Amino acid sequence: MTVRQWRPFRIIGENTGVYLMANAAAYGIFLVGFALGLAFPHLSQAQYTRLEDDGTADLVRSLIASPWLFALTILAVNTLKMGAFTIIAPSLIVPFAGIALFAYWALTTGMTLVPQSDLGWIALIPHSLTLIVEFQAYLLLLLGVYLLGTYWVHPQAVGAENRRQAYLLGLRDLGWLALPALALFVVGAIYESFSLRYFVRPLADWLL
Repeated sequence: MTVRQWRPFRIIGENTGVYLMANAAAYGIFLVGFALGLAFPHLSQAQYTRLEDDGTADLVRSLIASPWLFALTILAVNTLKMGAFTIIAPSLIVPFAGIALFAYWALTTGMTLVPQSDLGWIALIPHSLTLIVEFQAYLLLLLGVYLLGTYWVHPQAVGAENRRQAYLLGLRDLGWLALPALALFVVGAIYESFSLRYFVRPLADWLL
């Protein structure tokens, strides 16, 4: 079996148009949020204050010196909080609900990542690759919940006899897409933790 024949890649190939539109929408919404944060600094500051108040910023600062533990924490947040509880779980109850929740998250994340200092702009250089990798993982899950919702609402589209059968077919495709998504989450978490620990300061010393 070649890579292209692996079921997740066949699912993507069969839904190329939807996948490309989802990419454009996801990155576009993030960039809109980033632009809003730049244009209206109080929006970005509000997100930064929220991270300080809920302890997220302190947690990051405490873990950054331990990249493997930091990577494990990032992986848990991305797979459980975002992947399972924000994208997948709501979509199992209400069709496409996870897509709307992700869109809101992408918008606010764009505002959050507007740098507050010169060092922040430097950190954004290696972190841009993190965004690309992690968004691709989320997009695989988003494609999965989109297919689940489509099958569920229109069972005849996949030749299902009823909504229950269509729902199970959607779960099957979502499960397949979750496999490469998990691999990307692992890669993204390791890269993010080590890049913040080892890349940012030398890059700042060179550029600033």
